[in-house]
Amino acid sequence: MWDDSFPSFLIGLREGLEAGLVVSVLVATLVRAGARSRLAQVWTGVLAAIALSMSFGAVLTFTAASLSTTAQEAFGGALSIVAVAFVTAMVFWMRRSARSLAGELREKVTEALTMGAGVLILTSFLAVGREGLETALFLWTTARAADESAGPLAGAGAGLVLAAVLCWGLYRRVLRIDLTRFFTVTGAVLVVIAAGVLGYGLRDLQEGGVLPGGTAFAFDLTGSVDAGSWYSTLLQGVLNLTPAMTWLQAAGYAGYLAVVMPLFVRGARQVPGARGATTPPPQVNPRSDRPADLQVNPRSDRPADPQANPRSDGPGRPAAARRLLLPAAVVTVPALLAGLVVALAHPKPAAGQTVAVSGTDCGQGFTAPKPGRQDFRMHNTGNQTSEVYLIDPSSNAVYGEVEGLAPGTTRDLVTTVAGGTYAWRCVPTDGKAVTSKAVRVAGAGGAHAVVPVTQRDLTAPLQAYRAYVNRGLSTLVTQTRQLSDDIRAGHLDAARTDWLTAHRTYASLGAAYGTFEAFDQKINGRPDGLPGGVRDQGFTGFHRIEYGLWHGQSAAELEDPAQQLADDAAGLQKAFPHQDFDPSDLPLRAHEILENTLQFELTGDSDQGSGTGLATADANLAGTRELLTLLRPLLTSRAPRLLPAVDADIARLQRLLDSAHHDNRWTPVDRLDPAAKARIDGATGQLLEDLSPVPDLLEIRKSA
Repeated sequence: MWDDSFPSFLIGLREGLEAGLVVSVLVATLVRAGARSRLAQVWTGVLAAIALSMSFGAVLTFTAASLSTTAQEAFGGALSIVAVAFVTAMVFWMRRSARSLAGELREKVTEALTMGAGVLILTSFLAVGREGLETALFLWTTARAADESAGPLAGAGAGLVLAAVLCWGLYRRVLRIDLTRFFTVTGAVLVVIAAGVLGYGLRDLQEGGVLPGGTAFAFDLTGSVDAGSWYSTLLQGVLNLTPAMTWLQAAGYAGYLAVVMPLFVRGARQVPGARGATTPPPQVNPRSDRPADLQVNPRSDRPADPQANPRSDGPGRPAAARRLLLPAAVVTVPALLAGLVVALAHPKPAAGQTVAVSGTDCGQGFTAPKPGRQDFRMHNTGNQTSEVYLIDPSSNAVYGEVEGLAPGTTRDLVTTVAGGTYAWRCVPTDGKAVTSKAVRVAGAGGAHAVVPVTQRDLTAPLQAYRAYVNRGLSTLVTQTRQLSDDIRAGHLDAARTDWLTAHRTYASLGAAYGTFEAFDQKINGRPDGLPGGVRDQGFTGFHRIEYGLWHGQSAAELEDPAQQLADDAAGLQKAFPHQDFDPSDLPLRAHEILENTLQFELTGDSDQGSGTGLATADANLAGTRELLTLLRPLLTSRAPRLLPAVDADIARLQRLLDSAHHDNRWTPVDRLDPAAKARIDGATGQLLEDLSPVPDLLEIRKSA
């Protein structure tokens, strides 16, 4: 997450420091001028600016969520370009204004003191609001680039907190910061980050169909660069440099740097007195604890406050309530306006058509809807439970589905409709699929659809995986017999080595565990939940023998469990060809094998003394790799960008596991260096995240 945090930390620090300096000078001026009663007006303006900025962020987030996938890409790309423009203007302005910032503010506050309360509120509101809006826009674009990572928000929060601490230190005369140098250095870094945001925005516009060249890549290093490595993560998170970039992305990135960076550096060198320029903190009068940064009336230590003697509230007027009314309003009004904008931009789905679902009148009542979010009321008029899909009849791609719709019942199907051809497919439990008449919706495309997978599509991968499991079981039978012979002969050292070999063979067959039925519990069951624990008669198989071999049990005590394991392995080999292997298990297991690894092996929960959890994890990874090899053709055609990322994740995890394997010995999980353990857990988690779409992409749907 740290790589996603840095750009937001930097923008939060800069913008927070700029706004904090504004507030510090405003407060110092009022305190020194003896106008403490006016401080509430400053904080009211600040509060209004914060409320407006947060409301702006909410509008960006929720209005984008209501758009189609393509429109979201175009919207995000356009705002990324706007964010780059704001950030570029900001760094140039701060470089130019750092030395004179306090003086300019002093003049504004002095003028505001001679006017009404509204002017002072407006001064603080405008000073802080500009930074707040820029920060909200930049954070929205960086958070979007980071997908679901919490890094941008965490980084921005840390930057704002640090900025507040620095401003407090300046106010209390604790710190002296060379603002010119600070804004020059951070400005140069932000120029580089902005170049990455520009490239990301251009790519979004290409994916949204606004700009051409979405398939013309300047380079594609996904096959040779480890996308999960620290350096790749750093480049992608901080600089938005990805292993594959289009010509337009690359040209925008390089062109922005080539133009903006020289102008910024040249301007920084030309700033008069740039070296050593500082903004001094508010000075403190040695005779008073009040900051003396700003003098409003040089002849008086306490100039008159135009609002020092406000009108009496008069009898019966709740003065405290009236004072709270304005702060409450400045928070409530932006929130209400933001809610109104979101409500208008994210309307409820259009009033739904009622569509009949049955084997005889599938799709009755369906007419061409308008583009946008639609709520279809699916009513089963038949006598069988049915599944129903909204499809593109030319490709069978699925836009939405309702499963298990019982006779006589009605359920809603909410989906986004764009330009294209649509039809309903009704699939009764014991009947043939029926497809309705197609309708055409005018407008641009962009609705997300998934090309369905049929049972026939998975036939070849299933047969290949069955063959893989049969070969593995044949090897397993031989290895468990050898293990039994070792124990019978009293060769316990050899038994420990052969135990791990056999257990790794079994662990590499993870996608078939659900098919092994009761054999899996016999062969690889854990003592968890057994009344007698490790001494329970039902505790058998690999982990029973592991416990005995690494807890000092004799060969005589282990002879029967070892023979039982060999017999169970042989029984499984004989039963497997006749067991029902559900084809849908293949895509499901692509994710679940390593999910179990993270839950049991990498926590040490399954370890019974051997300390070989990482060896088992390595075998699980091999089984996952084998399964993905068989599913690769189906995944490539449906999600071409998925497998390169998964391959990079697998390579990274493999290197981490290999680093814990020395001289035929595996480092136990509980003896791993904390940093190494965190890297392995993180790499496994990232791989699981990238594998999570596989079950949905390859879900079997009846089409005939």
